[in-house]
Amino acid sequence: MALYITDECINCDVCEPECPNDAIFQGELIYQIDWTRCTECVGHFETSQCVEVCPVDCIPVDPEHVESRQELELKYHRLMQEKRHPAA
Repeated sequence: MALYITDECINCDVCEPECPNDAIFQGELIYQIDWTRCTECVGHFETSQCVEVCPVDCIPVDPEHVESRQELELKYHRLMQEKRHPAA
């Protein structure tokens, strides 16, 4: 599953730089996570780094975007392929 940021976010800025997939960005009011880029850090780390650093515990699993570990691994490989061969 991808993660998402709830409205309890205090915009502390610690999660964004921790994301190895550049999935976290500043939204209109709070930080947001692009679920198409979120792999819950599968392929990079054992745990989701944004969840680890969040001081208010506002980054749960997104029930709207359910993905298996295998799907997250495939997404990770796709993202790494895009990094190596960016679209022109």
